[in-house]
Amino acid sequence: MRKLALTLCVAAMFAPSLANAQVDIDMGQVTCSQYLAMSPDAQRDFGAWMSGWFNQKKGVTAVDLDLHRKNVANVQKWCVSNPKSSVMGGLQAATGGAN
Repeated sequence: MRKLALTLCVAAMFAPSLANAQVDIDMGQVTCSQYLAMSPDAQRDFGAWMSGWFNQKKGVTAVDLDLHRKNVANVQKWCVSNPKSSVMGGLQAATGGAN
């Protein structure tokens, strides 16, 4: 009985780490309608991540917060008119494309 209790305690210690499943998201497949349905905080985080990724692809190493805000506004405006398109398409349209 004591072995069983010890085994259950050890198993219980590892159970929470097993519950934290990792989720993969293909950011290039997120549609404008999905983006516009996000909460403002999620939109901000998503926009910052996409902006960083896109700027890295273009070789931009500086952070321009005013340009970032302008690009986010342009992407949101574009997404309203193109809800079935990918956010990546909106980002390319707003910034003139990637290299």
